[in-house]
Amino acid sequence: MTFMHRPDSIPRPLVRANQWVIVLAVLLSWITAWSGWLVVPLVAGLLGRLFGWNPVMRFAKLFLRKDPSTYVPEDRRQQEFSQTIAIVCLAVALIAHAFRWTAVYWVFSAMVAVAAFVAILGFCVGCFLHYQWTQYRYRQHQRAKHV
Repeated sequence: MTFMHRPDSIPRPLVRANQWVIVLAVLLSWITAWSGWLVVPLVAGLLGRLFGWNPVMRFAKLFLRKDPSTYVPEDRRQQEFSQTIAIVCLAVALIAHAFRWTAVYWVFSAMVAVAAFVAILGFCVGCFLHYQWTQYRYRQHQRAKHV
Protein backbone atom coordinates (compact mmCIF):
# COMPACT_ATOMS: atom_id res chain seq x y z
CA MET A 1 0.00 0.00 0.00
CA THR A 2 1.44 3.38 -0.98
CA PHE A 3 0.60 6.59 0.83
CA MET A 4 0.67 9.95 -0.85
CA HIS A 5 3.22 12.28 0.70
CA ARG A 6 1.52 15.22 2.32
CA PRO A 7 3.39 18.19 3.75
CA ASP A 8 1.04 18.04 6.74
CA SER A 9 2.23 14.55 7.65
CA ILE A 10 5.35 12.85 8.99
CA PRO A 11 6.36 9.27 8.08
CA ARG A 12 5.67 6.96 11.02
CA PRO A 13 9.25 5.61 11.32
CA LEU A 14 10.54 9.13 11.96
CA VAL A 15 7.93 9.69 14.66
CA ARG A 16 8.82 6.31 16.22
CA ALA A 17 12.53 7.19 16.23
CA ASN A 18 11.76 10.40 18.11
CA GLN A 19 9.62 8.48 20.61
CA TRP A 20 12.38 5.91 21.18
CA VAL A 21 14.90 8.68 21.85
CA ILE A 22 12.58 10.09 24.52
CA VAL A 23 12.09 6.68 26.17
CA LEU A 24 15.80 5.82 26.07
CA ALA A 25 16.87 9.24 27.35
CA VAL A 26 14.55 8.95 30.34
CA LEU A 27 15.68 5.40 31.07
CA LEU A 28 19.33 6.45 30.83
CA SER A 29 18.70 9.38 33.15
CA TRP A 30 17.15 7.01 35.70
CA ILE A 31 19.87 4.35 35.38
CA THR A 32 22.81 6.76 35.50
CA ALA A 33 21.18 9.32 37.84
CA TRP A 34 22.31 12.00 35.36
CA SER A 35 19.45 14.15 34.12
CA GLY A 36 21.61 15.50 31.28
CA TRP A 37 20.29 12.71 29.06
CA LEU A 38 16.95 14.53 29.00
CA VAL A 39 18.58 17.44 27.18
CA VAL A 40 18.86 15.34 23.99
CA PRO A 41 15.12 14.91 23.33
CA LEU A 42 14.39 18.34 24.81
CA VAL A 43 16.72 20.15 22.41
CA ALA A 44 15.59 17.99 19.47
CA GLY A 45 11.96 18.75 20.30
CA LEU A 46 12.60 22.46 20.71
CA LEU A 47 14.46 22.65 17.38
CA GLY A 48 11.61 20.78 15.73
CA ARG A 49 8.91 23.01 17.15
CA LEU A 50 10.73 26.32 16.78
CA PHE A 51 12.51 25.80 13.46
CA GLY A 52 10.85 22.76 11.87
CA TRP A 53 14.14 20.85 12.07
CA ASN A 54 14.26 17.89 14.45
CA PRO A 55 17.79 16.39 14.40
CA VAL A 56 16.54 12.99 15.62
CA MET A 57 14.09 12.74 12.72
CA ARG A 58 16.66 14.06 10.24
CA PHE A 59 19.14 11.41 11.36
CA ALA A 60 16.48 8.67 11.30
CA LYS A 61 15.51 9.72 7.78
CA LEU A 62 18.95 8.57 6.59
CA PHE A 63 17.95 5.00 7.46
CA LEU A 64 14.62 4.90 5.61
CA ARG A 65 14.73 2.15 3.02
CA LYS A 66 11.87 3.49 0.93
CA ASP A 67 10.65 6.87 -0.18
CA PRO A 68 9.19 8.74 2.84
CA SER A 69 5.83 9.00 1.08
CA THR A 70 5.41 5.22 1.12
CA TYR A 71 5.26 5.00 4.93
CA VAL A 72 2.12 5.40 7.01
CA PRO A 73 1.68 9.15 7.56
CA GLU A 74 1.26 10.67 11.01
CA ASP A 75 -0.66 13.93 11.28
CA ARG A 76 1.81 16.78 11.70
CA ARG A 77 -0.51 18.90 13.90
CA GLN A 78 -1.12 16.05 16.31
CA GLN A 79 2.59 15.24 16.46
CA GLU A 80 3.46 18.89 17.08
CA PHE A 81 0.90 19.01 19.90
CA SER A 82 2.36 15.82 21.41
CA GLN A 83 5.90 17.15 20.99
CA THR A 84 4.94 20.32 22.84
CA ILE A 85 3.65 18.25 25.76
CA ALA A 86 6.88 16.22 25.73
CA ILE A 87 8.97 19.42 25.72
CA VAL A 88 7.08 20.77 28.72
CA CYS A 89 7.40 17.49 30.65
CA LEU A 90 11.11 17.17 29.88
CA ALA A 91 11.77 20.80 30.84
CA VAL A 92 9.85 20.44 34.11
CA ALA A 93 11.76 17.21 34.89
CA LEU A 94 15.10 18.91 34.23
CA ILE A 95 14.21 21.96 36.31
CA ALA A 96 12.92 19.73 39.10
CA HIS A 97 16.15 17.74 39.08
CA ALA A 98 18.21 20.95 39.24
CA PHE A 99 16.23 22.10 42.29
CA ARG A 100 16.33 18.61 43.82
CA TRP A 101 12.55 18.23 43.67
CA THR A 102 12.89 14.48 43.32
CA ALA A 103 9.19 13.60 43.24
CA VAL A 104 8.45 16.16 40.53
CA TYR A 105 11.44 14.92 38.51
CA TRP A 106 10.24 11.32 38.70
CA VAL A 107 6.60 12.15 37.92
CA PHE A 108 7.33 14.31 34.86
CA SER A 109 10.08 12.12 33.46
CA ALA A 110 7.85 9.05 33.97
CA MET A 111 4.87 10.75 32.33
CA VAL A 112 6.82 11.58 29.18
CA ALA A 113 8.48 8.15 29.03
CA VAL A 114 5.19 6.27 29.51
CA ALA A 115 3.40 8.47 26.95
CA ALA A 116 6.18 7.93 24.39
CA PHE A 117 6.29 4.18 25.02
CA VAL A 118 2.50 3.85 24.82
CA ALA A 119 2.65 5.79 21.52
CA ILE A 120 5.23 3.31 20.22
CA LEU A 121 2.76 0.57 21.10
CA GLY A 122 0.07 2.33 19.09
CA PHE A 123 -1.91 4.72 21.30
CA CYS A 124 -0.89 8.35 21.18
CA VAL A 125 -1.89 10.09 24.41
CA GLY A 126 -1.00 13.49 22.94
CA CYS A 127 -3.13 12.80 19.87
CA PHE A 128 -6.04 11.83 22.12
CA LEU A 129 -5.64 15.06 24.10
CA HIS A 130 -5.35 17.06 20.84
CA TYR A 131 -8.61 15.52 19.61
CA GLN A 132 -10.38 16.27 22.90
CA TRP A 133 -9.10 19.86 22.84
CA THR A 134 -10.28 20.29 19.24
CA GLN A 135 -13.71 18.94 20.15
CA TYR A 136 -13.94 21.24 23.18
CA ARG A 137 -13.06 24.28 21.05
CA TYR A 138 -15.62 23.24 18.43
CA ARG A 139 -18.36 22.90 21.08
CA GLN A 140 -17.46 26.29 22.54
CA HIS A 141 -17.63 27.82 19.06
CA GLN A 142 -21.03 26.19 18.43
CA ARG A 143 -22.40 27.50 21.74
CA ALA A 144 -21.16 31.01 20.99
CA LYS A 145 -22.96 30.93 17.62
CA HIS A 146 -26.28 30.05 19.30
CA VAL A 147 -26.18 32.65 22.04
